[in-house]
Amino acid sequence: MRVSTFLTAALAATPIIAYPGMKNTFAEIRSRADVDGNGADDGDSNEVIGDLATLDDSKLTTVGKSVKQLLTGFDNPESDEAYSTSARSSNLAPKGSAACAADTCCIWKYIANDLQAVFRGSSGRCTDFARAAVRLGFHDAGGWSKGTGNLGGADGSIILAAEEMTRAENLGLGEIVAQTKVWYDQYKQYGIGMADLIQFSATVATVVCPLGPRIRTYVGRKDSSVPAPMNLLPPVTGSADFLIELFENKTIKPHGLTALIGAHTTSQQRFVDPSRAGDPQDSTPGVWDVKFYKETLGFAPARVFKFASDIVLSKDSRMSAEFQAFAGPGGQSHWNGDYAREYIRLSLLGVFNINDLTECTKALPPRTGSTFNAPDQAVLDKWLATKDRIDKIADQLRNGGDINSMINSVMSWLKGVFHFRW
Repeated sequence: MRVSTFLTAALAATPIIAYPGMKNTFAEIRSRADVDGNGADDGDSNEVIGDLATLDDSKLTTVGKSVKQLLTGFDNPESDEAYSTSARSSNLAPKGSAACAADTCCIWKYIANDLQAVFRGSSGRCTDFARAAVRLGFHDAGGWSKGTGNLGGADGSIILAAEEMTRAENLGLGEIVAQTKVWYDQYKQYGIGMADLIQFSATVATVVCPLGPRIRTYVGRKDSSVPAPMNLLPPVTGSADFLIELFENKTIKPHGLTALIGAHTTSQQRFVDPSRAGDPQDSTPGVWDVKFYKETLGFAPARVFKFASDIVLSKDSRMSAEFQAFAGPGGQSHWNGDYAREYIRLSLLGVFNINDLTECTKALPPRTGSTFNAPDQAVLDKWLATKDRIDKIADQLRNGGDINSMINSVMSWLKGVFHFRW
């Protein structure tokens, strides 16, 4: 665990008090985190972005101050702030009422309830819609770079500019885009924006996935129907140097990139190698755990499909230590915190009204707990041990379903077609 993680934990445990000279104090603390003494930041993302990069501290709102601290490695990027436990949909102010309109986050609580129902499957794992929502958040925000200025970023253009969905890098997002349009059409009368819906869906999906962090979440972005610039999203076959430079141009340093690619822990690829469609990127698809880091670095069951880009990044000297830290003791909480902080940054790329946003973390669903035991893990492990293509199982897993519930109906088919052994 790197030095800045300890500093963040210590600061999160005490009140944050603003006072003259605080900026200098932050600089001094960050300099102590330069563990090799070379004057560099040792891989941590800490660049201020958007309008916060030019606004004087005296002009910052409460949200602006908080986000600036999060971007520079301070404050807690996770939060359990929530509506009271009795504030279920039936107890919230009615949609369209003056009371709900007076609380910016009220309508987002209704949206979260709808999203959660789609994002969690019968097994307790998160569904393909949840995984795709996270990917959609990445792809909308990722269309920004330091050289693009106000063009691109988390602006909703991946849906609002139809041309973006014709790009090869967005293959596989069609279903979640269609579903997001349904949600948007349902709730746009209450003043929500597409950019916010995309990023809110990503943080709802993350916390719905078992063990996922509850990321601090903001609304109020400006929508755009102008397509994001081309060639700003990462290929799965890129070299480490190329990928690290690509993300550094988004203000995301190697440690942050290490955290972000961990989202592959829940996924099942379909298009990188269509002959292995449905194969997961670790042995617990639909679970937000650190198996991805452990299995990318070392042994994984036969069915686990490792992306070439993940392998090269795991071996790069700028990222390998962080990979190993996430894979090691205490890795889950370390990764959750780092991922949450980095996703906040990602979700605000290209956003130049951060100071005017509203925090709506309280609208998110609660965490799923600190442990998760899949009801069908024994059967899942047997499926993972073979490379035989069994679409019915892969599809059930993509839907978050319990494969115990369908195994009897396909057992004879499995044995007859693939000589499958249990």
